[in-house]
Amino acid sequence: MPQIFKIGGYWVYFWANESAPLEPIHVHISEGTPAAGATKVWITRTGHCLLCHNHSGIPSTALRNIMRIIEARSSEVIQKWCDFFGEITYFC
Repeated sequence: MPQIFKIGGYWVYFWANESAPLEPIHVHISEGTPAAGATKVWITRTGHCLLCHNHSGIPSTALRNIMRIIEARSSEVIQKWCDFFGEITYFC
């Protein structure tokens, strides 16, 4: 799974085996080692984040801060998605 970056103890990453057809661009977030069912955040066309679910149970303040960082680095996330998957669609 491609790691995009780390924020403190949290990993922001893609799963390499995303379902077919490929889901819209999103990242997973987990504390420590990536895990199945981790928190999922959609990236919009404008680079904003939409929370899909917080199955990792990340505290709301930490999650808000992580999402702000992802938004600030959204062009990097989008580029890494395109480089890895070769295509991109958006949730909205």
